[in-house]
Amino acid sequence: MRWAYFCRPHPGGTWSVFVELRAALAAEGVDLFWIGRGEAARAALADPFASEAVRAGVAVGEDGRDDAEQARLLIDALEAAGAEGVFVNVLADRTETNLVRYLPDRILRVMVVHNITVGTYEAAEAIRDHVHATVGVSRRIREDLIAKHGFEPAITFAVPNAIRVGAEPRRPRPVGAAGLRVVFLGRVEEAAKGVLLIPRILAAVKTPPMLTVVGDGPDLDALRTKIAEAGLPAVFTGMMPPVAVRAALAEQDIALMPSRYEGHPMALMEAMAAGCVPVVSRIRGVTDDIVSSDVNGFLFEIGDVAAAARILDRLALEPWRLDPLSMAAVASIRERRTPRAMAAGYAEAIRTARRVRTPAPLPLSRWSFPAGLRDGWRSRLPSPIKTMLRTARERFSA
Repeated sequence: MRWAYFCRPHPGGTWSVFVELRAALAAEGVDLFWIGRGEAARAALADPFASEAVRAGVAVGEDGRDDAEQARLLIDALEAAGAEGVFVNVLADRTETNLVRYLPDRILRVMVVHNITVGTYEAAEAIRDHVHATVGVSRRIREDLIAKHGFEPAITFAVPNAIRVGAEPRRPRPVGAAGLRVVFLGRVEEAAKGVLLIPRILAAVKTPPMLTVVGDGPDLDALRTKIAEAGLPAVFTGMMPPVAVRAALAEQDIALMPSRYEGHPMALMEAMAAGCVPVVSRIRGVTDDIVSSDVNGFLFEIGDVAAAARILDRLALEPWRLDPLSMAAVASIRERRTPRAMAAGYAEAIRTARRVRTPAPLPLSRWSFPAGLRDGWRSRLPSPIKTMLRTARERFSA
């Protein structure tokens, strides 16, 4: 059977999930391909060095074209590819998210919810009645959707993201190494990832560690400035190919992740799979399902700079603890976050989708975005206010 996955190749978690899921679902008899719109999707397919996963895709439309017209092109492409169904990643692309309300009955729809923000949940609720099943990528997401947004438990699943753990040996910390080596991996963004907390955390450590930042994002320049102002040692690698990322991670001791919200962070699992000891903010039902303090890493409360610095100080004083924690981090990903288990969860969602009926699709002549897919009042708030509200929300919910 053929299923489509709305996305396009890009350096991010959604694409990483597709790559792992495509390989694992093949064993379940599912041929998964990606489908995306616009010039970026077309450019990915045109790359002569594209991977097999990239080549297994379909690109349609052009940037700037009418949304309803692009929706028609996507429907035509799905039917031409013989897709039985489609996985839609909520808010990865608003047009693709909204399209599930207009898809023909013969194309099954499974919604995938990747984040715990209020905006993501409102978008999910806006298309809820037009999908046959829903996958939340963490326990927290499933619980929130059922308790607060009217999702039916029988057709709403928690399927954690997964990553393959390589067979290459973990590099132990060099004997006599001075100072901790700390890495941040992922999108360099303040609102979700809390990257501007990193200079404050490291400046509060008695012996500031060496920081490596792997990734890019809208707040990269601001992070560079804050690091320089604090006089902290740091290396910025920018975006790197997957093989180079794994090599860079193998040289690190600690993966620092001060996120304010996540869904089920692939960057965290990638770092742990490479043997980095995670020091991450506690996000209920998300990071505390991956990291257990003093077992395979450490958790601190969101925004608690002093607590994160104390953890790093403790590890700097007791570096002998790093290797056992590193081995536990690798083992926890290898044993609990396997692509096979992820594929089994998605296969169950597919089987469930076949038994569920949805309302008749809306006609494309009436194309419009529901309230949950339009910018709300929160999008107009200043960034510091949004950050304060998000932090308070998570601390209260914990």
